[in-house]
Amino acid sequence: MENKNLHILNTFDIHSLPNLDVVVLGALERFKEETLPEFDPKKISRKPLVVGSANAYTVGEILFRNSFARVIEEGEFDSALEKFTDRDSIVIISASGAKHAVTIAQKLYEHKIDQSLPVWLLTNNGKAPAKEFIDREQVLLFPKNREPYTYNTSTYLSMILSQTKESPEKIYTHLESVRKKLPTNLGRYDAFVFTVPSAFEEVRGMFRTKFDELFGGHVIGRIFTEEEIKHAKTVVPSDKELTVHLVSGDSTENSIVDKKRAHIEVPLSKDSSYGEVLALGYFIIGKIQEAHPAYFKENIVAYTKDASEIFNQTINPIVE
Repeated sequence: MENKNLHILNTFDIHSLPNLDVVVLGALERFKEETLPEFDPKKISRKPLVVGSANAYTVGEILFRNSFARVIEEGEFDSALEKFTDRDSIVIISASGAKHAVTIAQKLYEHKIDQSLPVWLLTNNGKAPAKEFIDREQVLLFPKNREPYTYNTSTYLSMILSQTKESPEKIYTHLESVRKKLPTNLGRYDAFVFTVPSAFEEVRGMFRTKFDELFGGHVIGRIFTEEEIKHAKTVVPSDKELTVHLVSGDSTENSIVDKKRAHIEVPLSKDSSYGEVLALGYFIIGKIQEAHPAYFKENIVAYTKDASEIFNQTINPIVE
């Protein structure tokens, strides 16, 4: 079936939640056939204050990496307003445009903070509650797929690809070739080390977040750059830990790491950028998820029930 992964995403229910690798492939299947919005951070402003939480924070670092932007966590917002007075715009990044994004947008609107400066919202939700407080022309809407809560794969991947201009089709083909290189016994490992080229260091946080969300304390993911791992990160060996090297064309194997450790090397394509690195890491984490007990699937309903009470809004285990 053509676009079989996208079909899964359009039809799954709470009893058939897909693994992360399926979600990655489904996102690429959609983006192969859909024109992404044009996004150039230089057209927003020279020195924006960019605010996001968790992975949205990391996406802000990626999108505005070549600018004079200050990227902050949502919890830092009030202090950042006082500290960074030379800002020339504010950018809120939120896939849902809900939760803390609403609080910040409402505060800016109601208290007339920075009323002379543009406030932008980057979101994947056409009905984002935060839109109510932001000028329509300054809301950038990116496409997304139907996914399990917290996966946030098509959401942030669409934002990244809109800037890097990487080919979703080429990334998809590369992932299919990588599938053949992965060991069939991933389930025997309960710890994983990922190394990423230093040029893409920002994705480390996104990979760590996925291990937290999918496995809790059951499967550990340690993520380092190829240089960072050389500094006492591998003192203690374990036959239950697998090292996964994401290798760019100009990288060399680190014999200090690999000498006594189970490891695999997964090549990046010649013209890889952040979109491919993110998709590749998530794809491999999804294959790890497939090889282990269904920790996420067994607990996400209870979690979203509790989260709904914490945020005082309905949070569903499936994000439509």
